[in-house]
Amino acid sequence: MRGVSGQRGVRGGVAALAAGVLVLASGAGAPQALAAGEAGSYAYAPDARPVRGASTTSDAQRLEAGAVYRDTLPKGGKLIYRVDLDDASHAYVSAVAVPPRGAALSFQDGVKISLQDRDGSDCGSGSARFGSAEFARPVAAHAERALDADRTLCQEAGSYYVVVEWDGKESSSGAPWGLELRHVLEPKLKAAGPTEAPGGWPSASPAPPAGGPRERAGGTGFADAPGLTEGEWTDRIRPGESRFYRVPVDWGQQLFVSADLGSSPGTGFVGSALPVSLYNPALGLVDSADSLSYDGRQKSTAFDPLPPVAYENRFASGSETSSVRFAGWYYLRVSLNPKVGETFGDKPYGLTLRVNVKGEPQAAPPYAGPAGIFSVTEDDRRAAADGGTGADAAPDARTMRLVAAGGFGTGTVLLAGLLLWTVLARRRAGAAGGRPAAGTAPGAAPGAAAAVGAAGGTVPPSADAPPTGFGPPPQGRGW
Repeated sequence: MRGVSGQRGVRGGVAALAAGVLVLASGAGAPQALAAGEAGSYAYAPDARPVRGASTTSDAQRLEAGAVYRDTLPKGGKLIYRVDLDDASHAYVSAVAVPPRGAALSFQDGVKISLQDRDGSDCGSGSARFGSAEFARPVAAHAERALDADRTLCQEAGSYYVVVEWDGKESSSGAPWGLELRHVLEPKLKAAGPTEAPGGWPSASPAPPAGGPRERAGGTGFADAPGLTEGEWTDRIRPGESRFYRVPVDWGQQLFVSADLGSSPGTGFVGSALPVSLYNPALGLVDSADSLSYDGRQKSTAFDPLPPVAYENRFASGSETSSVRFAGWYYLRVSLNPKVGETFGDKPYGLTLRVNVKGEPQAAPPYAGPAGIFSVTEDDRRAAADGGTGADAAPDARTMRLVAAGGFGTGTVLLAGLLLWTVLARRRAGAAGGRPAAGTAPGAAPGAAAAVGAAGGTVPPSADAPPTGFGPPPQGRGW
């Protein structure tokens, strides 16, 4: 009877472990995805590294060029980071501020970012405010270190400091903001070129894009913004949500964008109902359109005509022209004021984007090195046509997806093998009257516990893990 009950125990243990294997293989233990249309979090870049801004330059952590970072900005806080720059590249550092959804904000609230040299002088700075549409949504700003033969400040190689500040009022909500940081380099030219911005450009609005409307769901952050080509694109947006899209614009091309908010039953009036912002490849603000007022009838807003993309635009005095200084992905953020839901109902609203890209691509300027993100490749054009995102193309993201898939597969096979090993070892031990080796749990094959621990053990959370509460949902839309 002892042998029979022992076999039953083995069979029961095998069944329980097999069920666990199935759970791991199916991913049933993972957090549940958000339902379609449910508001989620801002989608941080999947390869974003945790970093902790310092209160002094002496303790500042280094930001590497080409990397993305995550941090938390406390109310009224100031965070400092370090970047090491050469004397052969223009440098840009951007900050995306992500206040919690529903946070109380003032029109004066915003984020400011500065790039400073070792003497505390500003090389460049930028800021973004929530303005009259004072509701929580992601905003971005960037600072730059530009190389200029006519300047002496900030031209040498060495350490520089990035200062990110919460710029706002005491009456604002005290909840911290999420922060996403990017540091990118643009090579200088092999030889000096023109130093004056073009004097004029075509400003007539183009004809509506042909082909009829097509559906494309917007992303929830810059990292998962889907690509768009020229055309008419439709989506759905809920009050309080933000949608992100991106468009490749090559040298010599001119971008036109308009956004329409569909009609809705009901009466009322909401000012600044659909704030729309356009950002360049370095996440510098190009232009904003925040004046759309909504009364239930369909409404449309558009950016003023922008100049064709040209290297010489950086020498213009106006920010709308100087920000259209390089080729690459241009990002569109569309947000729907929560007051629209309070007035006309909390439901999805129709959103239509009309995108025109005019002009044939021209030759890139004679960069002294690889242009990196400041270019448009054939892969970029395919991604725009297919709706591909930057997260899809990120090497680290692809690697993590392969590791995750391989981890589930390898772990499943390993656990199944261990189960069989355990059964056979127990039967041999029972048949021979043997006993488990010292240090081995009853009923377990030698080394099985160590192997299971290696395969499925829990890793304690890192002290450098990013702050909770801001991470991207596994799926879902909005933030």
